[in-house]
Amino acid sequence: MNIYVSNISFQVSENELSSHFAKYGNVESVKIIVDRETGKSRGFGFVEMSDDQAGDKAIEGLNGLEIKDRPLVVKKALPRK
Repeated sequence: MNIYVSNISFQVSENELSSHFAKYGNVESVKIIVDRETGKSRGFGFVEMSDDQAGDKAIEGLNGLEIKDRPLVVKKALPRK
């Protein structure tokens, strides 16, 4: 399951985000999107989890969780057009 995560604090690393999702199941990948010119986080990213049930639990458990003074917005990613 591909999960969209937004409102990520600029100080949060991919490893830190992965550790929060790993509490709910196997995390296949984490990618925080960065600005091409500055290399700084754009405040959103994607987490790929190995099964839908774990992904649903992670969405339910982590949506609204405050990490470094910012509440995460976590939802199922929409397919690319």
